[in-house]
Amino acid sequence: MMISFKPHHFYPLFLFILFIIGLVLDPSNAQTETQKNNTGFSCNKSSYPCEAYAFYSASSPNFLDLASIGDLFSVSRLMISKPSNISNSSSPLVPNQPLFVPLTCSCNTVNSTFGSISYANISYTIKPNDTYYLVSTFQFMNLTTFPSVEVVNPTHIATNLSIGDDVIFPVFCMCPNNRTTLLQERANYMISYVVQPSDNISSIASRFGSQEQSIIDVNGGKLTLYDTIFVPVTRLPVLSQPAVVPSSPPPAAAAGNGSSDDRTGTVRGLAIGLGITGLLLILVTGLWFYREVMFKDRVGMVRDEEQQRKKHNLHVGGKENKGNKHMDVMLMANVSDCLDKYRVFGIEELIEATDGFDQSCLIQGSVYKGSIDGEVFAIKKMKWNAYEELKILQKVNHGNLVKLEGFCIDPEEANCYLVYEYVENGSLYSWLHEDKNEKLNWKTRLRIAIDIANGLQYIHEHTRPRVVHKDIKSSNILLDSSMRAKIANFGLAKSGMNAITMHIVGTQGYIAPEYLADGVVSTKMDVFSFGVVLLELISGKEAIDEKGNLLWASAIKTFELNNEQEKARRLKEWMDKAILRDTCSMESLMGVLTIAIACFHKDPSKRPSIVDIVYALCKNEDTGFELSDEGIGSPRLVAR
Repeated sequence: MMISFKPHHFYPLFLFILFIIGLVLDPSNAQTETQKNNTGFSCNKSSYPCEAYAFYSASSPNFLDLASIGDLFSVSRLMISKPSNISNSSSPLVPNQPLFVPLTCSCNTVNSTFGSISYANISYTIKPNDTYYLVSTFQFMNLTTFPSVEVVNPTHIATNLSIGDDVIFPVFCMCPNNRTTLLQERANYMISYVVQPSDNISSIASRFGSQEQSIIDVNGGKLTLYDTIFVPVTRLPVLSQPAVVPSSPPPAAAAGNGSSDDRTGTVRGLAIGLGITGLLLILVTGLWFYREVMFKDRVGMVRDEEQQRKKHNLHVGGKENKGNKHMDVMLMANVSDCLDKYRVFGIEELIEATDGFDQSCLIQGSVYKGSIDGEVFAIKKMKWNAYEELKILQKVNHGNLVKLEGFCIDPEEANCYLVYEYVENGSLYSWLHEDKNEKLNWKTRLRIAIDIANGLQYIHEHTRPRVVHKDIKSSNILLDSSMRAKIANFGLAKSGMNAITMHIVGTQGYIAPEYLADGVVSTKMDVFSFGVVLLELISGKEAIDEKGNLLWASAIKTFELNNEQEKARRLKEWMDKAILRDTCSMESLMGVLTIAIACFHKDPSKRPSIVDIVYALCKNEDTGFELSDEGIGSPRLVAR
């Protein structure tokens, strides 16, 4: 009997062949044997946590814009563009364009065998064909290793990963201690850098403005190809960036290297020739194995799949999508409790509303603006990991929380879409930190602070079990048409408190120290983050500046004194100058500053509860406006 082969039968083998070719022709993507045994770098918690940076290069095809790289490392585009000397965070990148990616480096106790390891917790959602090795090598460009990923994810089986699994990829980093110096000056940052073939200690020191001896003191004198080392610096060097996106130029021939380049070319030629020979052997063997063994299994699998498709129908959003029983259970069981509470949208409705999820409809991250039946919604696109968010959202309902209107599931792509009310005036972050013709006056800022506090009071005190948001920040605060604040994005929220987790998530500059160091989850971590937002409202400054300085640490240092007159003088210098153009009471400003500072107490139990904060903000004297449910009177804005 003749067996016919179709192109899709060879797709897995084709991917494998491409992978082998990639290793032969681009060995920079491979991990050395030394790296494969690297489970991480030990640390002492006395100098942790700290702000660090990873040196990362843009790469084709998936990481040629700051948005995708920011999503990979869980940071914003602006947090990469500023230290990387990029003026326009929306502009495309070119392959190998150098970047500094900020990291929150912590010392994490793994287990009794490995002790404490120094790394930044980066959460990554497993996609089709992902493995620990491929993600650490290609996506994270050897800034971590697959043995380290295995160590910090003991509950996951590396050989049995499922699409949608959230896995921690420990990006290697290190914090400077008091002995890490440059010309007798203490180093402020450590840059995580992956050693390249042309590197030596001298060239690395020159590139980053460090010193050879300092690099040796931290890493030892031997460099291992594609291993991560740590470069101490007092300040980040200014990266040289291309002015325009060039077309792909032919590789320039190096001049003046003579016989050295000839020998290098000969070695490379031999290596490529041997690699291609080996590849052909693998290809022939693989084809034989595939035809004789795997093809029979494929025929059986396809036949079973077709039978299942005929037996089962999955009804989603009024549309019938064919799928097997396993898909039915996987997608529908988790949301069965929500079907009668929320509107279930069809995927066709969402595609039409967003012009096929066109970039022109993109609001931020993976959230799109769409119009359905004349009503505008915010549509959040995500892989099938929305159960926790849905579970929390279905039990909260408050005017200062963004309302969930419905959801949609797409079993064919394994996507879930959460459909929220559209909040017209965007994020608080954009009003405070982006160029606008108008700025918020103090009355509006204080009203916003009270709105946020009321929303937090609801989830902390009026839900059972209590809900911890875990990601309070100015970009997750949205302002409606009346400039009233609503808390958004419950993707990291957790029901229950006083738990311990090793899965550290959040945004740099807002994370409470006890959570960063020990993984303690409580409502007091939201209080800490809220204190940072209060400082943003007062100062107009970002939670972390381009040098990596934390706003809350700067505030404590600036206002840690008992002289009230001197404190008021410093506040005038420190506050947002836009507020000075408005009529506001220094007593009111000082009162809010005092509340913010109290939120940063090292002992979480000594921080004020959100109930105390709401009371203090509402009783704040000389605010100059009526605190009512109808909003504040005009004007709400001041000219720049």
